[in-house]
Amino acid sequence: MSLKRGLKIILTAVLSSVLIFLALAVGLIVSQRVKPLANKDTLTFENISNETTDAPALISYVARDGVQLGVRHYPGAGDDVPLVVVIHGSGWHGGAYTPIAEALSRDQGFEILIPDMRGHGPQPVRRGDIDYIGQLEDDLADLITAYNTTDRPVYMVGHSSGGGLTIRFAGGAHGDMLDKVVLMAPFLKHDAPTARADAGGWSHVLLRRLIGLSMLNGVGIEWFNGLHVIQFNFPPEVLHSKQGQTATTSYSYRLNTSFAPRSDYLADVAQLPPFLLLAGTQDEAFHAKAYKPTMSPANPNGQYRLIDGLDHLGIIMDKQALDVIGDFLN
Repeated sequence: MSLKRGLKIILTAVLSSVLIFLALAVGLIVSQRVKPLANKDTLTFENISNETTDAPALISYVARDGVQLGVRHYPGAGDDVPLVVVIHGSGWHGGAYTPIAEALSRDQGFEILIPDMRGHGPQPVRRGDIDYIGQLEDDLADLITAYNTTDRPVYMVGHSSGGGLTIRFAGGAHGDMLDKVVLMAPFLKHDAPTARADAGGWSHVLLRRLIGLSMLNGVGIEWFNGLHVIQFNFPPEVLHSKQGQTATTSYSYRLNTSFAPRSDYLADVAQLPPFLLLAGTQDEAFHAKAYKPTMSPANPNGQYRLIDGLDHLGIIMDKQALDVIGDFLN
């Protein structure tokens, strides 16, 4: 066989493999789409749909791309008190997390920020989507920089996917901004020992589409990352309430990826500063007892506290949980 003929055969085989790979990825992507979810059990949303009556108005800060993003600001007792950033969970916004801010502001005198993460809240630029993977971390860094003008301690409190984002932030380029962290029933990874199937009925993953997009991203193709890959099962009474229009019922690939630790989630966990992990023993979304054996081998700097009787959303309003957070951060 001539060299020319041999090269032609090799080139044909390579091109065929590339085409098969692309056809498989695209086929997986187009085989699923967002559609209404069937009614089934989900998380308990009682008493968390509305922010507290004396919560501050939603204001804005400017991110590095010039976009104005929403934030609730609780001034501190002085210019040198710690700055605490509270990160909401998936699908909702910071309005449900004002009890945490009020407890820390009242009892500890901390300055508190509760951002509506990009893609969320009353009037997002694009609901359920961002511009690139990692943009949420950049937005948080911009928020901290805007308010931390005196080089004081910075603490981050994240719940559920917000806890996952907090872990991601600690393991990324801006992780050195953090001095302490509180993780409230954080999302680690879909196949982590802490995960329950469909997060207790809360999430529905478009798995084939997710796999196809992951394949394309693995070879540097990001053109379709705006397609949505996960849906959230809000109860009808939440969607039909006054704040129902502020719910974010699905995420794009790039937002979903950005709102969680990286694939090697334990590598992100290893970069956490001293942290407290809180979860309720009745958590429907995650296996609360699995957090410590999963995370402690990667990072010895954590304290773990399980609170009897609390479910996944109930923990963000529980007085005992808020007292434990305040004691840890103080």
